[in-house]
Amino acid sequence: MSQLTEIVFLVEDDPDGGYTARALGESIFTEADDLKSLKIMVKGAVNCHFENLENRPKIIRLHIVKDEVFAL
Repeated sequence: MSQLTEIVFLVEDDPDGGYTARALGESIFTEADDLKSLKIMVKGAVNCHFENLENRPKIIRLHIVKDEVFAL
């Protein structure tokens, strides 16, 4: 596996509350009740997925998608 310098997570509101985060290009998924907790969970998931320090990405980017609905 080649070394990644960065990994990107797509973060969305969970319909049941909180947030979900899914890595783009890797099989990593996690969820949490708030953004502060989500950052901790994402970091732990990345560390678990990339056990070898040499292959672990140096930067984690969270791309937060927020849907807002409003009436005219």
